[in-house]
Amino acid sequence: MSTIGRFLQAKEPLFDHALHQLELISHQKGVDVKLAAEIAEKAAMATKNMGLAATATGPELYTALLKQVAINDTHIAKAIGGHNTDSVSEMIPLIADAAAAAPVPKDGWFLKETKARDLLRANPPTAIMDRLGHHLVSRLLDEEDIYELFLALRFAESADWLNNFDRQYLDLKPSDFESRRIKVVPFAVAKWGDIAEHFIEKKRHNITHSKEMGAIAIMPMKAETMRGITLKVLPLLLHYYNEIRLYSSFFKLMQTKQNFGAIISDTLIADPAHVKITDSLHIHWRVIQRYFGKLTTETHPEIFEPHLQPEDLHWRRAESVLYKLAPELEFWHEMDYVAVAKGPAHEPVTFNLMDLSLGYSNGIEYADRYLYHFREALWNEVFARYLGEKVLEEQLLEKLNNSVIAPERLVRT
Repeated sequence: MSTIGRFLQAKEPLFDHALHQLELISHQKGVDVKLAAEIAEKAAMATKNMGLAATATGPELYTALLKQVAINDTHIAKAIGGHNTDSVSEMIPLIADAAAAAPVPKDGWFLKETKARDLLRANPPTAIMDRLGHHLVSRLLDEEDIYELFLALRFAESADWLNNFDRQYLDLKPSDFESRRIKVVPFAVAKWGDIAEHFIEKKRHNITHSKEMGAIAIMPMKAETMRGITLKVLPLLLHYYNEIRLYSSFFKLMQTKQNFGAIISDTLIADPAHVKITDSLHIHWRVIQRYFGKLTTETHPEIFEPHLQPEDLHWRRAESVLYKLAPELEFWHEMDYVAVAKGPAHEPVTFNLMDLSLGYSNGIEYADRYLYHFREALWNEVFARYLGEKVLEEQLLEKLNNSVIAPERLVRT
């Protein structure tokens, strides 16, 4: 198996078959080999910059990377105004303000507030009403923030209620959406208590979002102190700005389709936002947005017009924003898809900032280290590199123009 395949824990022969198809379509061979060589070079340079030998073991490298996170967390926390850098109550508002002020695109195309209220009026969220002490849905909608309510639905309401509520999305129309800025909503512990306790325990972080409302939630945490909280939360906030805009641009592109409501519903529930290139090869809209969003030109293919403008596809890595706030964080720039193989089993040790910052804050040992964000970034980078070949780009756009959006996806771990 190739280096990239091992890093991704890809299933064979599916992965090699996918790469072979990409090579045939793009008329380019060895893109993955070139990427693997680039990754090795970046990993070697970063290892050297930390004062480690190339022969450092996996645990030694992981320990050094966590120390780098700890140092950088202090830098960024102080840069945004923090004093007691492990204090949850002090840092969360500063982190939210820093994310709001960060130079990343924050506009999108989202469900209108009036329509959101209509959806809740038709299906009153009884569990939330009980929790907040509202007997009438009209009072709930008059006195509570609509974004906060939508973000709380997935935590407070039952599966049956959510299934009934989601059926309303099938009837959504493009006229139910509008352009506005993404909103960050900090949840107060005194108001919401342990509503997200299960989510936080499972995900090991407290950030979630609503794609349709264009809102990011900072869920309440009981802990008074938490090490590394700034680099745990701030990169995730910046990540979700990108994630929300990703789906916003997809929804905008789909607004001419007769089954618009079904597309919205299916995408939110099952995420079938894939473009079918061949019978067994599908490229997720995330890769398409990432590719076109990185282009320096302000023009883009006619297929995206008139609904998508270049700014709808703008995309920024979290670490590329962070190092502008604290120059020391340039260490992590363009490292989200980088790892190095260590040990007899060639196990990856990643340089992905989000995986490492979560690992540091959560006290994760080497054997249980996180690799999720690294693998997602690497998978997307592989496809984006092939997509840069003009032949594949043209074929992708032709398929996209024909709206061949299929729910199948290329299986990965």
